[in-house]
Amino acid sequence: MRQRTIGDFTISAIGLGTMPMSVEGRPSPEQSIATIHAALDAGVTLLDTADAYHLAGHNEAGHGEELIARALRQYGGDTSSVLVATKGGHLRPERGTWALDGHPDYLKEAAKASAKRLGVDAIDLYQFHRPDPLVPFGDSVGALAELLDEGVIRMAGVSNTNSEQIRQANAILNGRLASVQNQYSPQFVSSADEIMVCEAMSIAFLPWRPLGGISATSARGEAYDIFREIAVSHDESPQVIALAWELAKSKCVIPIPGASRPESIRDSVRASVVDLTTEELDRLDRALGIKVS
Repeated sequence: MRQRTIGDFTISAIGLGTMPMSVEGRPSPEQSIATIHAALDAGVTLLDTADAYHLAGHNEAGHGEELIARALRQYGGDTSSVLVATKGGHLRPERGTWALDGHPDYLKEAAKASAKRLGVDAIDLYQFHRPDPLVPFGDSVGALAELLDEGVIRMAGVSNTNSEQIRQANAILNGRLASVQNQYSPQFVSSADEIMVCEAMSIAFLPWRPLGGISATSARGEAYDIFREIAVSHDESPQVIALAWELAKSKCVIPIPGASRPESIRDSVRASVVDLTTEELDRLDRALGIKVS
């Protein structure tokens, strides 16, 4: 599998998003752990979660973190190269709603609670989940700086941010911003500018929900035929082609497709070895309404 970097860490070019293992419709813990183990067997070394990944309205914050910790303990192979990323600042108080808390004191306590659930002295990568309109963004990022200085976290990231916020966060962190996690997929391409900013600043860009739009019934269904045609020519699934298309956008891009079955992540990791031609990439961009230079 191709490799990418986050800070000083060298990791797989495809990560595993564990949100589907913790929210509504989630599989059994046994199936989730089998999925994580399948990812590790396939060479995945980035596992992404958040303390808000749990059933809404239930007192089970950190379900995803505890699941990853359990899976790593039970894995029979070497896990020393696995980077676990988690997030804080988002809450799920009841079904159908999300809440925000970007207060520095809350973020610092949430990070320490996440470290405890993960069973680590320091979290590999801790990301501010989403800006809180009631708290100055700089204050929230300042909490990440304190967590770095205290050794609670090894690397800091932000999520759901625009280009200006990325630059601001990196300045507050004195050049230590390691990652940005924004939505990016065939269905949602408006974070293209943020990818360019991350590339220029050597910051990893982690697209969440990277497979959005890859279905014949999606909002971008008209582009599905192009993905399918190219997939057939490579003997791969349209999902694999979507991830390969994202990887081709920049060497800073590390997709984190969500999965709840071993078969799903085994399919996704194949994107790391698929080389799309310039002509194929241009066809996909045009199908999605992206200007081709």
